[in-house]
Amino acid sequence: MRKIVQSAVAAALLATAPGVMAVDIIVVSHGQASDPFWSVVKNGVERAAKDTGANVEYRAPETFDMIAMSQLIDAAVNQEPDGIVISMPDADALGPSVENAISAGIPVISMNSGGDAAKELGVLLHVGQSEYDAGKAAGTQMAELGGSKALCINHEVGNVSLDDRCSGFEEGFGGEVVVLPTTNDPGEIEAKVKAALDSDGDIDTVMALGASLAGEPSVAAVDAIGRAGEVTIGSFDLSGNFLQSVVDGEAAFAVDQQQYLQGYLPVVFLALHAEFGLMPGGDVPSGPNLITADKAAQVIDLSSKGIR
Repeated sequence: MRKIVQSAVAAALLATAPGVMAVDIIVVSHGQASDPFWSVVKNGVERAAKDTGANVEYRAPETFDMIAMSQLIDAAVNQEPDGIVISMPDADALGPSVENAISAGIPVISMNSGGDAAKELGVLLHVGQSEYDAGKAAGTQMAELGGSKALCINHEVGNVSLDDRCSGFEEGFGGEVVVLPTTNDPGEIEAKVKAALDSDGDIDTVMALGASLAGEPSVAAVDAIGRAGEVTIGSFDLSGNFLQSVVDGEAAFAVDQQQYLQGYLPVVFLALHAEFGLMPGGDVPSGPNLITADKAAQVIDLSSKGIR
């Protein structure tokens, strides 16, 4: 990951060199900037805009809505920007709009989700992590910690990336995995986790797919029913509170995909492409990294600042 960060810094320095023209870049994601995870992505976008001097707009539908998102991509294409950054949680639904952008001659980079379909659609490259592989790594870790039956909490049903996380987790875990569908309401998640644990005492592992939305409520649920220390909890992504739970021994680890880079790098790459025709020769893996107790304290401060 250090090499990725160094490359990003070098790219930013190049992009701010004298004579670099201002370019127009539009970022269309499926995640609202009000979501703690996506606010970090947006922070990366904004820092890249500052470092490169590019004019960058961040857009997202009000809810997880592929029709609305495809309309946002189509609207972006009509503005004829120098580049478009997109997330692709559902490549089948968004594919026609992405192909429309590419056929219009607009460079497109995908980030966060949709890496498997990016090349087929003609996207230049993808910045993100393999969600299936990340899930598998998390499942393997949970199995090594002694888990035998797990919940995998899916707070955004229909998002292929989250489905892949649970599928990968099931393979790595090896034991029984029950997928618990919820909304992204932390209160609902806490209640559903409590109910699931109350109804099945064999569940000894909880895997959340988002730290603030599901990881923190899972910790609260386990504590509320008096099973702290009996149920092992892990989560994808980071939040200051969940990382503190890792430090305190209330949770085992968090899976960090470094979403700040997912917002930052595509903007830098597109700015450099517009000015110099430069583009990396392949995808950039931003994760996964397992943040355990020995690492958690180091990133809590950065998480509170919206960087990790």
